[in-house]
Amino acid sequence: MVKIAVDCFGGDHSPNANVVGAVEALKMHDDLYVVLTGDEQILNNELAALSYDKSRLEIVHAPKVISHDERPTVAIRDPETSMAKAMELVRKNEDVAGLVSLGSTGALLSGAFLKVGRLKNVIRPAFCPIMPTMDGTGVGICDSGANAECTPEQLKQFAIMGSIYLETAYGFESPKVALLNIGTEEDKGDRLRLETFELLKNTECINFVGNMESRNLLTGEFDLIVCDGFSGNVLLKSTEGACLEMLKLFKKVFTSSLKNKIGALFLKKSVMETKEFMDYRNYGGAVMLGTKKIVVKCHGNGVAKTVRNCIDQAYKMSNGGLNERIEAALAEYAPRRAQEE
Repeated sequence: MVKIAVDCFGGDHSPNANVVGAVEALKMHDDLYVVLTGDEQILNNELAALSYDKSRLEIVHAPKVISHDERPTVAIRDPETSMAKAMELVRKNEDVAGLVSLGSTGALLSGAFLKVGRLKNVIRPAFCPIMPTMDGTGVGICDSGANAECTPEQLKQFAIMGSIYLETAYGFESPKVALLNIGTEEDKGDRLRLETFELLKNTECINFVGNMESRNLLTGEFDLIVCDGFSGNVLLKSTEGACLEMLKLFKKVFTSSLKNKIGALFLKKSVMETKEFMDYRNYGGAVMLGTKKIVVKCHGNGVAKTVRNCIDQAYKMSNGGLNERIEAALAEYAPRRAQEE
């Protein structure tokens, strides 16, 4: 049985999205067990209208919610909040494989460092969300915001951890790894990018294919993009924003005239398929790679299917032995970690 804790508050559509998503995830896997953390009465009210296997779901009462205005390192220490309670379950219980949350990114990041901790030999954990690509496979971005400043050795670890993640959770074979840069030539970029390029080029356990310019993120040419958290966060949010504005443009064009409205009726199925494809909420959450237990950060405005997909991610990573594989792959770099810190 794979047991996952779900923080049920903190998102734009919480707790309904969390509860419905958790129930949908239970229907996907017969050996999945879900622990919901949050106000017990509110969660029971949400569950009352749903049909599910009651033997594989429980509630742990946590009456408080961490707001996005609170200082993360202080907020995560309050044991009565739904996120802190989920963190404690993960930290103290060997049988709880990981957690899923839509709440404050800063608090989740602080909790992952303070309560969950790092795997052996991991210098810094990193966020790795998945974005849709034109060939329908998806591309990971590692790091997308956990580490604003990085060293070449950290980026090398991101490449290794991200590759193993894509293989374990999504079935990628030898994922194509690229380094985010201002040009595709080998001699482009600042010192960080130049030194990282050399490291990645000589790392045999990854399939490094060179530099990538940001405009090629969604082409499907690459499976994993390696970058510092600052650059990765800008890349992620600018791409999300562009996709959302494109959807608004479609709507504006199709409703601008009677002729276009009629045409939209004939194209409705294709338009809806495109909308679903471009909606990043359909692709799960940002996994924190390198922590002792699995941590998945859902987008704050995630809906039920987002939560379901995030729980499914956590389930697959646990079943595939993700952390064990990461530890084994990084074991040879232990001496460098000491130098790095």
